[in-house]
Amino acid sequence: MSDPRSEQPNFMDTHQVAHYLRLKERKIYDLVKEKRIPCVRVTGKWLFPKAEIDSWLQSNVDGAVPQRPQAVPPLVVAGSHDPLLEWCLRRLDGPLAILPGTSTDGLARLAAGDAVMAGLHLIDSETGEFNIAQTSAMLSQRNVVLIEWAWRDQGLVVAAGNPLNLTSLEDLASRRPRLVMRQEGAGARALLERLLNQAGIGPKALTLAGIVARSETEVGMAVMEGQADAGLAVASVAGALKLDFVPLFRERFDLAIDRRAFFDPPLQRLFAFTKSDEFRAKAAALGGYDVTGLGMVHWNAD
Repeated sequence: MSDPRSEQPNFMDTHQVAHYLRLKERKIYDLVKEKRIPCVRVTGKWLFPKAEIDSWLQSNVDGAVPQRPQAVPPLVVAGSHDPLLEWCLRRLDGPLAILPGTSTDGLARLAAGDAVMAGLHLIDSETGEFNIAQTSAMLSQRNVVLIEWAWRDQGLVVAAGNPLNLTSLEDLASRRPRLVMRQEGAGARALLERLLNQAGIGPKALTLAGIVARSETEVGMAVMEGQADAGLAVASVAGALKLDFVPLFRERFDLAIDRRAFFDPPLQRLFAFTKSDEFRAKAAALGGYDVTGLGMVHWNAD
């Protein structure tokens, strides 16, 4: 019989983590309810990061001390895409490498020690708070701090001139534009599904474009190239591509950062640059950003 511990993905669902731990699924739900197991809820589904589950197991061994990685992770910026952050990293042309993905993927890479920083914009379905619940659930055993990057305007990116006259979320159901979706695990997808649910708009009321965008910019490109009529993205994408924008929501984008790396030159240089006139001018030019709280600490690992 094969060992279930050698076959599980980086993120396990309830059935997989029960198999991994050799427990009944009902017991897993009890542990979730009691907040005794590392997990995160994404688009209504509980996910369990394998790296954090392994650390949690180790910390529950009698006499064991939770283990944290000793080496500073590689200089990789993972997680969700933000146009302003990407511009900064390219402008500085330093050693920090961009590894685009989703907010959930970024948390997983931090948990595994494969990145020094991850961009996040995940809203908690119960509290409406941003990023804290997910970060504390998945990275409580890691040496991580959650720092505010910016508040961003999220909304529908539509063609120049807004030819379909889209003005609200309800128009996705009444006018049936071709909608480009983000991939599973993306903060933008979780946000859109939350907004649609609040508006009482079910999946069958939507007309999907049949393509999946893997970044904010890809949403805008799909609209610009005529592959879709609309998609959820930040205002700066619409501005950069000369598209129209229908504002729907304001969200907080944070950076989860390995605390040891935070004090090293690459990250210190990045945050020093955010105090410059050039950075402030770029944030204003991109549009849809409020960076007045940049640098505020929202959560610290114990």
